[in-house]
Amino acid sequence: MPRNPLSSLLAALILCSAPAAHAADVPLRVGVSAASSDAVFYIADKKGYFKQEGLAVTFTPFDSAAKMVAPLGGGQLDIGGGSPSAGLYNAVERGIDIKIVADKGSTPAGYGFQPLLVRKDLVTSGRYKSLKDLKGMKIAGSAPGSASTSTLNEALKSVGLKTSDVERVFMAFPQHVQALQNKAVDAAMTTEPSATRAVQSGAAVRVMGDDAIYPDHQLAVVLYSGEFIKQNPDAAKRFMRAYLKAARDYNDALKGGRIAGRDAAGIIAILTEYTNIKDPKIFAAITPQGTNPDGRVHEASLRNDLAFFKEEGQVKGNVTVEQVLDMQFVEAALKELGPYVAKKAK
Repeated sequence: MPRNPLSSLLAALILCSAPAAHAADVPLRVGVSAASSDAVFYIADKKGYFKQEGLAVTFTPFDSAAKMVAPLGGGQLDIGGGSPSAGLYNAVERGIDIKIVADKGSTPAGYGFQPLLVRKDLVTSGRYKSLKDLKGMKIAGSAPGSASTSTLNEALKSVGLKTSDVERVFMAFPQHVQALQNKAVDAAMTTEPSATRAVQSGAAVRVMGDDAIYPDHQLAVVLYSGEFIKQNPDAAKRFMRAYLKAARDYNDALKGGRIAGRDAAGIIAILTEYTNIKDPKIFAAITPQGTNPDGRVHEASLRNDLAFFKEEGQVKGNVTVEQVLDMQFVEAALKELGPYVAKKAK
């Protein structure tokens, strides 16, 4: 039976007006460090936001964000969930092309996810009553030149102390719990979920959130490799669009310093699926990180930390925050998505 010419014309018109599909999903390699601040990556993946943008994301785990710098610089990773650490600035000073492109974890009021812990016996005995009592204590951090060392510096500065007035030791965050239990350290700047585990074990007291010590501290960031930016700027824009959609879902789930808002159960279910923590009660109990739903970073915090790293001799040379920062992808995404508007709880 001959085909109706009008039907053929209509079919052609519909085909031409349909939105262009991505010919093939662009493979992207994303470094994660199993930190709570990786949440937005996992939400974007689980909810299909990356897929909608024509991206095939593969997560590569690292035991510390610092170890992502070399593969990002060498093009083995496209994107990383990293820290604005001394190591990052030193890499850029050496000519390695890596950019901070969005907020991943910061400390707005109520969301101090890397608190100061003090051993419970020191609090009970009265040895610790206020920040001044940190003098002479052995305090655990994650690594020299990490953003958390700047948090401790801010705490000490606020009561007229210096980093030389305490003994600093460095170990992975999960080891802080055991060190507090064994009385190997007196205090610790510990991130979640290790902080909540230490408190729940009875070994430590949360004496101050880092949102009180250092408000709007930029502790974690999204990093793009320079090679990724140059070779696939379109995919870089699409990734950021997906990331901000997920950041907004994450913010909707926050309430009162907990993951207790809109679709909190759904967000916690994603976290238990993608991380090594399988007990949803832990995610319900922790103080989660803040993540700017519009993606912008706290530049003043970055500058303050870089100045501290230089004072400590952790960063050499004349590298600046401006050399490391590239907010074009956030701004492009915001032009399309508009500013964040919180969704009402169901």
